[in-house]
Amino acid sequence: MRVPILDTKRQYAAIGKEVEEKVVEVMRSGAYILGQNNKALEEDFAKYCDCKYGVALNSGTDALHLALRALDIGKGDEVITVAFTFVATTEAIGIVGAKPVFVDIDADTFNIDASQIEKLITPKTKAIIPVHLYGQPCDMETIMDIAKRHNLYVIEDCCQAVGSTFKGQKVGSFGDIGCYSFYPTKNLGTMGDGGMAVTNSEYLKNRMVALRNHGGAVRYYHDEIGVNSRLDEIQAAILRVKLPYIDKWNKQRRENAYRYNELFAKYPEIETPKELENTYCVYHQYTIKIENRDEVHKLLQENGVGAMIYYPVPLHLQKVHDYLNVKEGSLPVTEKNTKLVLSLPMFPELTKEEQEYVVETVVKCLKQTKVAV
Repeated sequence: MRVPILDTKRQYAAIGKEVEEKVVEVMRSGAYILGQNNKALEEDFAKYCDCKYGVALNSGTDALHLALRALDIGKGDEVITVAFTFVATTEAIGIVGAKPVFVDIDADTFNIDASQIEKLITPKTKAIIPVHLYGQPCDMETIMDIAKRHNLYVIEDCCQAVGSTFKGQKVGSFGDIGCYSFYPTKNLGTMGDGGMAVTNSEYLKNRMVALRNHGGAVRYYHDEIGVNSRLDEIQAAILRVKLPYIDKWNKQRRENAYRYNELFAKYPEIETPKELENTYCVYHQYTIKIENRDEVHKLLQENGVGAMIYYPVPLHLQKVHDYLNVKEGSLPVTEKNTKLVLSLPMFPELTKEEQEYVVETVVKCLKQTKVAV
């Protein structure tokens, strides 16, 4: 048996006809940029996230970048975030000329350890970017309390967390701006690149709308240096088809996560994800922690299980951030976990038989690496 880490073809088999009809409508319309699908998607997605406004963009990276720009964060400023995330988080900080300041993570959730944020705040600190990694919500109550007391902005990196909630409230709606990615592998993915920023501030919405379109709110009138970051109509139309399904798909992901938990329950050497109280994790990834991770990963690939390592080298130890001079050992929990984490196949259409095969194979591969199970 072969079990991929993700199978987008199965999703397409279920909704392909709807998607094709909407794509053809766009092609026949002659309106391909910032048309009615964009406007409708912005409204619907913002409403889904319990926010007033949405700004459709061409990637989650640009959502983070333009969020920082809209908040006037730039050269000389510091932004507190984590090193256990995709590089886009800190890339956006670097693009605007600001400096990322790294906080260690919580060992159970892989998210920012909110208890360590306050000690890193300096007069240069302007914002916090919590990353809801793997679809697991951060402790937004504590983060927002810290931000309020220190007059800091909060930009939520929700690129892996469409539909996640903390104490019943959607992630992305706590901070000043929430940023999402619609990359094809996401819980809500399109068929190309795409992103969205959500906010409750009309000012920030208007600023990002101008920034995404060459820095001007009115055509051919430019108030500042902007970028070209528009979500095209075809991708917007595809997302409008998919959005009504997202809660169903997330529910199926959670059911699959619980099945994995049950199947792994008798193997204490395999540490399964922990979902905190009062949170709703959407399991963008189902990530276990094991010894001999690299050896097991290689064996799983040889046995047809498409496991993945997200992320093998934390950002503070990557060449791109050498200039920060953050030494190995400075983020011990982050560094330890990057050597243990392994993400297993996770998507709504995953079958019980496939999950059983994945678990059996993980156990077999652990034994082959001489880990007692």
